[in-house]
Amino acid sequence: MPSLQSNDFELFGVPVQFAQDSDGLEARWKELQREAHPDKFAAQGATAQRLAMQWSVRINEAYRRLKDPLKRATYLCELHGAPINAETNTAMPADFLMQQMEWREALDDAETLQSIDEISLQLNKTVREQLSKLEQLIDECKDFAAASRQVRSLMFTERFAGEVDARMDQLGQ
Repeated sequence: MPSLQSNDFELFGVPVQFAQDSDGLEARWKELQREAHPDKFAAQGATAQRLAMQWSVRINEAYRRLKDPLKRATYLCELHGAPINAETNTAMPADFLMQQMEWREALDDAETLQSIDEISLQLNKTVREQLSKLEQLIDECKDFAAASRQVRSLMFTERFAGEVDARMDQLGQ
């Protein structure tokens, strides 16, 4: 088994890339959890069980990062020296900011579930496009600085999608 300091990809034995097989990740996660389950180490004493618990926590942490495309892209950028710095770096391309403003206005004007659903469909299409662009930037171009900017855009889009969902819930009541 790799060390606790191994990166998530090494821990799971998968390629260091954005594109991942989600079923394969889940199967590997279950396998690693079985190997590291603290109950398997009960006869070896408290120290062995504590170490197994650390492994279990580390495995779960890595799985959460690897299975979520946004977290995985963020992690890959950071591994390759292009931190996201979303708290301090909020610069966005002008066309993206214009799109955000249009979506916000449309959401503010939306009176029906159908109109909000249309916004949601647009957002889903945009998220798919952003994820595809991330895969290209990371796996093909190895342009982690550009991928970092794309991750920040996706973070904005996903945050807005949460607002759309909340508005849909509000109107659906």
